[in-house]
Amino acid sequence: MTGVQFGELPYLSSIDGVEYCIFSPDGESLAIGHGSGIIVVYSISDWGIIQIMNGHYRGLVYLMDGKRIVSGSFDGSVRIWNVESGVCEHVLSDHTGSVGHIAYSPAKNQVASASADRTIRLWDLTTKSCCQILLGHDKAVLCVAYSPKGDQIVSGSDDFSVRLWSIETGECSRIFGRHTDIVWSIAFSPHGDQVASASWDNTIRLWDVESGNCRHILEGHTDYVNGTVYSPKGDQLFSVSGDGTVRIWDVQSGTCRHTLTGHGNVVLCVAYSPKGDVVASGSHDKTVRLWDVSVGGSRQISSGHSSAVFRVKCSPNGSLIASCSMDHTIRLWDVETGSCLRTLSGHSESVFGLAFSPQRNQIGSASGDKTVRLWDVETGTCQYILTGHTDVVYHIAYSPQGDLVASASSDKTVLLWNATTGEHCGTLSGHIDVVTSVVHSPNASLIATGSKDGTVRLWNVGTMTCTNTLIGHGSWVNDVVFSPGGDQLASASADGSVRLWTVATGECCMTLTGHSSGVRRVVYSPGGDLLASGSWDKTVRLWDVASGQCQTVVQNFQGAVYGVAWIPSTESNYLVTGCQDGSVVKWQVIEEKGQHLVHPCWIATNGTLNVTGALIQGTRGLNPSSMRLLRQRGVVGEPASQLHEANTIHVAPMVSQHSSEGIGIDSTLITNFSDEQQQ
Repeated sequence: MTGVQFGELPYLSSIDGVEYCIFSPDGESLAIGHGSGIIVVYSISDWGIIQIMNGHYRGLVYLMDGKRIVSGSFDGSVRIWNVESGVCEHVLSDHTGSVGHIAYSPAKNQVASASADRTIRLWDLTTKSCCQILLGHDKAVLCVAYSPKGDQIVSGSDDFSVRLWSIETGECSRIFGRHTDIVWSIAFSPHGDQVASASWDNTIRLWDVESGNCRHILEGHTDYVNGTVYSPKGDQLFSVSGDGTVRIWDVQSGTCRHTLTGHGNVVLCVAYSPKGDVVASGSHDKTVRLWDVSVGGSRQISSGHSSAVFRVKCSPNGSLIASCSMDHTIRLWDVETGSCLRTLSGHSESVFGLAFSPQRNQIGSASGDKTVRLWDVETGTCQYILTGHTDVVYHIAYSPQGDLVASASSDKTVLLWNATTGEHCGTLSGHIDVVTSVVHSPNASLIATGSKDGTVRLWNVGTMTCTNTLIGHGSWVNDVVFSPGGDQLASASADGSVRLWTVATGECCMTLTGHSSGVRRVVYSPGGDLLASGSWDKTVRLWDVASGQCQTVVQNFQGAVYGVAWIPSTESNYLVTGCQDGSVVKWQVIEEKGQHLVHPCWIATNGTLNVTGALIQGTRGLNPSSMRLLRQRGVVGEPASQLHEANTIHVAPMVSQHSSEGIGIDSTLITNFSDEQQQ
């Protein structure tokens, strides 16, 4: 993920590298262990310094009351600090090697320390004494964590192993399989059934506690993995690496959902706020960055289709975009910002067609699984599964009133369905090959269909009979669409042309040529004066309907353009495209001095949401759409009036790391433009 980050919040800039970071139990403060040997406690709300403690910085942990911090150090001691006074209250010093990590027990007033002396020591904080020593690792113990119940401990070591210990017996109860390099970080899942280990072999491994088996090996980081932490629900895992990134993983599937960039050097530590909405990461670049995960969690920010997008449609009121894909899903997108609002899953094969009902409350989808599904837009639930076709269903269309649904299939038929009850109410037969497309006329009296037999047919809805067969294309017909007035029909063909037909006579009144390969989609603009066509030649062309002249060519798509749709708008012409590479793009079409210019507004691809149309300098100069986008991701905030200073620790206001670039756009693909140029 590039550019606009996954809910990136204002960040802290210090004078030294950040080795450790931990949230207080109430989530209101953050303690940072700096490489210079100091611990600084900051207020999350304004980055004000609450306390500075000198002399220790490794393996920090807050005690449950939030009033004390326990730390480890290279000197082999464990220290207990009073956060309010900044004074070290106790020194625990039985280790004979450096202490690199500390963990606090959720069950008793106890901490565990991991040491280079190959031991784990358990400390009773009431008596301030060592109550247990765990022996077994062959080399330095680098990390340790308690189970949620506090009855077990898991540890990682320089000997490449992960060990599970019983606190009651002090014995090692299990040795999980080994990494191929040192294990630097360890974490128990919130439910206690899984352990995550992060290693310098560039991987994270997820282990089943009961069986000891490795559930997943998470690969993607290109350098040492230095830290890992589970989300409070246990469904996500965060990891930080020497490659300078923070990654978010789906625990169930083991796939990387997001890669967060922004740090300029090795990222060493990561911590999850007890509130469950913010993650902190610390780096050798001398910054701590906060990531607002509540934004991404609720909105599925930046995730896109994982395979080709076959069709895109816009809701009648212009607020939503729907796309369907080879990945078996339908996705709903916010028109303004490109946020994926909902994913509709249920089809077992590719989804080739979709349509909004005129009332916008329902979406119909057509699939390779031979079914049509009708979905509730608000809830995302499937209302009906329509069965009757005997082969792949390629397209679906609602009547203008929304009471009738027509579906086109490889079985050479079009089936008609009652949109309210889901009942089959008619069949159109006559094509001698696959029916690829179907559309209702604006006055609801006709249905037009396109087929691989190279013809377009017009059907009387009342009698369900074919009234005309339009012949002229030299290959199969991929798409058909009526003009807004209903007097004209456009068809797109694999012969590389778009044909315009007079509905009343069935005569071809114009042939539009220019694409160098088959034309997959065609659609009229809301005003009916322009046509947009998408092709296998990786371009979109805009055509003047009156003259038949090509007005502009949009190039540089990374695959065939399968989906094209106009967005209803009173302000300007907007277009959305779906591509073979899985991307969905919103475009603004501007008429200037007799020419039509096409500018990208946002791009959503697999794992990435790229946005253009905003030039960030501080947080000024943003139009309302850009402000909405940024607020959704938590990256907009009021800039601080001045830098805070305290003991040479400098606190930076909110800034953008992309002050001279459009947000997240690959400069090799799209030329950026600022809001000032749009307005």
